[in-house]
Amino acid sequence: MRLIALFESITGATSKDCLIDEENDRVILVTKKGEMGLAIGKAGRNIDTLRRMTGRQIEVVEAADEPEQLIRNSLAPARVRTVRITEKPDSKIAVVEVESRDKAIAIGKNGKTIDKTRLLAKRYFHIDHVIIA
Repeated sequence: MRLIALFESITGATSKDCLIDEENDRVILVTKKGEMGLAIGKAGRNIDTLRRMTGRQIEVVEAADEPEQLIRNSLAPARVRTVRITEKPDSKIAVVEVESRDKAIAIGKNGKTIDKTRLLAKRYFHIDHVIIA
């Protein structure tokens, strides 16, 4: 709650959720649709301020009503071609096709970006696994 209040007071954007990823020592904030620019600030100033104040990496993802759009938002700036969600009796899987030269961006250093995407997809849409194709 303190992180959400701090985020909102510094950025002026509304935070819908805050996830603390202890494994990767980062904070993932989900901001209201349309407020991504406000959250980041000019030249990333707001994110830098939050990073200094918390001592952790700060990542911001724009909220979405559809799972496909949330996955696209969390993988940005990778260019996503398609997102297909397959439902099996015991699980839901999202297969994401990205531009071939953007695969490394979609996966992220040490898999951090895809981990963030999996975490958000599971939390909001009960998707068990996200695969980059």
